[in-house]
Amino acid sequence: MKEIPITEPDSDDALMARFCEGDQEAFSVLYARYAPQLEIFLRRFVRERALAEDLLQTTFLSFVRARGRYVPTAGVRAWIYAIAANAGRDALRRRGARREEPLDAETFNIPSDDPGPPAADPHVARAVEEALQQLPSEQREAVLLHKMQGLSFPEVAVALGITVGAAKVRAHRGYQRLKVLLAAWENA
Repeated sequence: MKEIPITEPDSDDALMARFCEGDQEAFSVLYARYAPQLEIFLRRFVRERALAEDLLQTTFLSFVRARGRYVPTAGVRAWIYAIAANAGRDALRRRGARREEPLDAETFNIPSDDPGPPAADPHVARAVEEALQQLPSEQREAVLLHKMQGLSFPEVAVALGITVGAAKVRAHRGYQRLKVLLAAWENA
């Protein structure tokens, strides 16, 4: 079989096809492409840096094991976020739902290339993070995936295993609740 060089602009689907055929370099490119943003997502999702790092490894282990079940119509990005969200939900369930402990400084130690929350002021960023944690989990997941991770609503739907309409409703309700929570914070 002739080796096809992998370059950064290769599509996710092309890389996934190569990875499914055993090309480890394709996996390396996918890992480099998604690991940083998945870690940020998981850190926000579970609110604990060490657990998020463990879940990132769990996510990619599941990704490798399940590669034979990948369906290209879902899209690699949506599929890997679905794996990460499921790992996060499982971890939170094992740990006992949502902890109501204050967020530690490590949780907010998120790289500067992170797409959200869009706030230069660390107090505003902290308020947004705390407001996110007050959302029902379904709304928080939709908001995190759509606004903070940049997934389209069809990708959010795949990641959460719901319809596109349900993804839009969850995100919209989450945005409305955030607006109320942040208005209260701003007026305090």
